Amino acid sequence: MKRHLPLATPHMSDEGYELEFVHDAFRKNWIAPLGENVNGLEAALAEYLGRGNTVALSAGTAALHLSLILSGVKAGDLVFCQDLTFCASANPVTYLGAEPVFIDSERDTWNMDPAALERAFTLYGKPKAVVVVHLYGTPAKMGEICAICQREGVTLIEDAAEALGSEYKSRKCGTFGRFGILSFNGNKIITTSGGGMLVCQDKADATHALKLATQAREPFPWYQHEEIGFNYRLSNICAGIGRGQAKVLPQRVEKKRAIYQRYAQQLAELPLSLQPMAADCRSNCWLSVLLLDKGCGVTPAQVLDALKADDIEGRPLWKPMHAQPVYANAKFVTAGDVSVAEDLFARGVCLPSDTKMTDEDVDRVCAAIKALF
Repeated sequence: MKRHLPLATPHMSDEGYELEFVHDAFRKNWIAPLGENVNGLEAALAEYLGRGNTVALSAGTAALHLSLILSGVKAGDLVFCQDLTFCASANPVTYLGAEPVFIDSERDTWNMDPAALERAFTLYGKPKAVVVVHLYGTPAKMGEICAICQREGVTLIEDAAEALGSEYKSRKCGTFGRFGILSFNGNKIITTSGGGMLVCQDKADATHALKLATQAREPFPWYQHEEIGFNYRLSNICAGIGRGQAKVLPQRVEKKRAIYQRYAQQLAELPLSLQPMAADCRSNCWLSVLLLDKGCGVTPAQVLDALKADDIEGRPLWKPMHAQPVYANAKFVTAGDVSVAEDLFARGVCLPSDTKMTDEDVDRVCAAIKALF
């Protein structure tokens, strides 16, 4: 009987690093959201990224929420957000009563289109912040986007939830904006079961974020609060899993890239392509995503049905935010006459990219797709 092939699931180290750190936390009774594992995970990721001040949190969404607060986003403000992404990239904007303006994709990377971003400034003026996403791990055009934000004097928030290990011009994603967002959800390249991290360029921002993440308690003998805070810190137990995962992060990145390359080789003769990336970038290939050629005679639904029939998990691309019912009245900016994000959504399929896959597993996925043509 063939085994189920999932999209992406947790992959614990063969060496058992995660259990060592978790057991140590139990032995020392460091169960609460502080302790050696939290500090160790923050230090390990700061070293891996090569820059930035890290704050371990309960979710990537929490990190984005805090980054918006630290950027001064308030009710009524505009925030320019990437359109083709998961809802967590935009929802924290609405938590604060601010208004997201969704920016269309470009075809070179499927990420925020710098030309559409420029047009948004022309149409709506200066926002409080810009939130760019590295979709499925593929780096956005950070040179152009950073230049626009610097010229306009606008805070750049970099959602690298899917891009831990990706690089733009040899620099790790998550370190370009004033704030970077990482996610350790169960389907990410490494996991803490659930959790995330805020990466700050300035130590003062990291210190303030840590305060806000611990209910904004002031340094008094009693509980005193002068601003609104949150219960956003990562537990020491979950951080122990993350410390173990951090030890095998380079291996996981290389495995993801190998899966992408095998898909590219096996599917090369078909009327489809994989998500592109610029020559000066290195994606972590968190998910390998195919795009069917227009007029190829096969639909994403047919691909997904064929995979499901062989007990293989696939998924459509993220539905663009401006097309979501909850954001039906939101502003949307594209550089041309048609939405690139809508076109990508209509023709794309996310393929299994689990780091426990074998070459034979990848070939099995490809065989199911080839049978449709």
